[in-house]
Amino acid sequence: MKLKTQLLFVSSISIGVILVFLIISYMRMFLSNEAVYILTIVTAAAGVISIFAHALLTRPIEKALHKITAKTKDIAKGDFTGRVPEEGPIEFRQLAKNINEMNKQLEESFSQIKRSEASRRELVANISHDLRTPLASIQSFVEALQDGIVDDPKTYDRYLETIKLESNRISYLINDLFQLSELDSGQENFEPDAYHLDSLIVETLQHLAIQLEEKQIDVEVLMSDHLPAVSVMPEKMKRVFVNILENAIRFSDKNSKIVIQTSRENDTFLKVNISDQGQGISDENQKHVFERFYRVEKSRNPSHGGAGLGLSIAKTIVERHGGEIGIESRLNEGSTFWITLPIYRNDEG
Repeated sequence: MKLKTQLLFVSSISIGVILVFLIISYMRMFLSNEAVYILTIVTAAAGVISIFAHALLTRPIEKALHKITAKTKDIAKGDFTGRVPEEGPIEFRQLAKNINEMNKQLEESFSQIKRSEASRRELVANISHDLRTPLASIQSFVEALQDGIVDDPKTYDRYLETIKLESNRISYLINDLFQLSELDSGQENFEPDAYHLDSLIVETLQHLAIQLEEKQIDVEVLMSDHLPAVSVMPEKMKRVFVNILENAIRFSDKNSKIVIQTSRENDTFLKVNISDQGQGISDENQKHVFERFYRVEKSRNPSHGGAGLGLSIAKTIVERHGGEIGIESRLNEGSTFWITLPIYRNDEG
């Protein structure tokens, strides 16, 4: 039975009971038959009018329920467009408001799920490609060595060196994925401590000394005087500097220069600029450089870098520290990556 029918049925019963009692009361008042007859007609007419008025007044409730029902059916089908009009009695307006809020949250959740699913598919595709290529290369070189095709010692050593490089590519990819998994899970303890930027920069440059020497890149470090310590997890922040500098080295020409400059942004943050003299990045690509697996060089040529995870990892780590990371670049004029890091406060923790 519909709600409107139930309300009218209940209303009719209550009005009928009232009419019966009124008519009995009229008959016991020792009134003339004519008076009882008139009063009965008037009372019955009032009851009928009351039922019609009740039916009329319940129409907004019925309309509000129909709209809410229709919207909940749409939501059940996965259609989150549109809103329930917030009209009718106060309770129904509040119910419509709650449904609209639920609809908004569901839409955001499903959109996030769709984005996550698309990202997962892209992740699997990219990993498959980035693993398949070095594995195929390793397999072909190993087969060549096993078949005894290579007799020349120099060629033999070159094949072994290629196998080593391809193995390292796989190792770097696995390490990046492991790092990304840790950051996404949020299960790793975040315990920043006071650490000075000069130490971070020196240790990072020591780690990259061989790569810098191979490309004969000169590094100039410009440190502002009397800079306070920053609040960071040193190993994580070294990873950020390594990722950015490796990127700069990769896209810089031989005998070029990389400039690292530190300064005080304000009373809360220090800023680090890392500038190279490389190819530069277009405005369109700058919007995506911190996205996972995004590469400015689309061919996925191994000579142009890794899996496209380094800058994404750097962004996640910096933001977890409460800082920011960004890029300024022009084609054929080089790029500058900048990072802001929070100054360490003695009262932290």
